Amino acid sequence: MIIAYKNTSCYLYPMNKVEHIGIAVNALQEAIPLYEKLLNSPCYKTEEVASEKVKTAFFRQGETKIELLESTDPEGVIARFIEKKGEGLHHIAFDVSDIRAEMKRLSEAGFVLLNPEPKQGADNKWVCFLHPRNTHGVLVELCQERT
Repeated sequence: MIIAYKNTSCYLYPMNKVEHIGIAVNALQEAIPLYEKLLNSPCYKTEEVASEKVKTAFFRQGETKIELLESTDPEGVIARFIEKKGEGLHHIAFDVSDIRAEMKRLSEAGFVLLNPEPKQGADNKWVCFLHPRNTHGVLVELCQERT
């Protein structure tokens, strides 16, 4: 649980858990069998998020999920990431109870949000990303279940 102090008031906004770890891959058709073997667990869901130009595949390990990400566009963010850094760890996502409150808290604390409003992400989530320059080079995603 993160406790944020502002002036003399104390606010609690829990980051409940690591929701998933995102891994950028060139091709899901090659990566899914590898991760099924590695994790000894089947891929339980694939999904395309057209607005993000990405196809995803999900695995569950305990309470945490692994999300594989394949670009559907050579100019997409995942394609550009792989071109620059190669396949591998792309982001870490935290489950939050109130994404808007957490976005406000983090913005007020000086973090740069990559989107000013929550947007629809994969796996029925509202998402917001924090710029990695504020998080020691790690792309952080906040996510909340859409209801």
